[in-house]
Amino acid sequence: MTNTPEEATTRDWNPASATTDAAGGTVQGGGTVQTGGTLEGGGTLEGSGTLEGSGTFERIVEPRSENRLALEGGVWHQISPKYVTVQLISTGSFLVLVIAATLVLTLLMHQLWAWIPGGILTVILTWTLVILPRQARSIGYQLRADDLVFRRGILWQRFVAVPYGRMQLIDITHGPLDRGFGIAQLKFVTAAAATGVVIPGLEQSTAETLRDHLVAVAEARRTGL
Repeated sequence: MTNTPEEATTRDWNPASATTDAAGGTVQGGGTVQTGGTLEGGGTLEGSGTLEGSGTFERIVEPRSENRLALEGGVWHQISPKYVTVQLISTGSFLVLVIAATLVLTLLMHQLWAWIPGGILTVILTWTLVILPRQARSIGYQLRADDLVFRRGILWQRFVAVPYGRMQLIDITHGPLDRGFGIAQLKFVTAAAATGVVIPGLEQSTAETLRDHLVAVAEARRTGL
């Protein structure tokens, strides 16, 4: 479905459903999806945006301020909730280590100064754990005719448009926890380092399909096809 800035609802681009016939939304010739949610030659999602799927958040979270950077119309895709689980495990484990180290230094070794850095780190990590689910729901990307738009953040918003023709490298990375939960991150490297984008928390199959599609589109743009 086409998302208005007010609704900001999203659908997952499910690679498994991207091989059906034209009536259901066919991927043709380097990534063209016809009918319900078209991904036409340059990689734009049009129409009603019915690229059905599961495994992602259903709605992009935006700041409540009227002066926020509002979402544009079109289909916005989001990341997997598994990303939150992975980040909670990794950040929570680090928090446990910080608390344990602080207690050892202060209670057993009588290094009372350790309360200060230990307390500061504990507060920061606890706050990170609290806002993490909401921050993850603010991450999304949109495929347009000439570029990919990535957005994230609530308090500090970031919108980046990466032209297909400027993409020099599209890389998939994942750590041990990511592999265990079946997710990966997709990194775009461009000529300008400031426009580099990393989309975290994608289902691995989605990351691979999106990478292949963007590589094909980028090559076509650079050769002028």
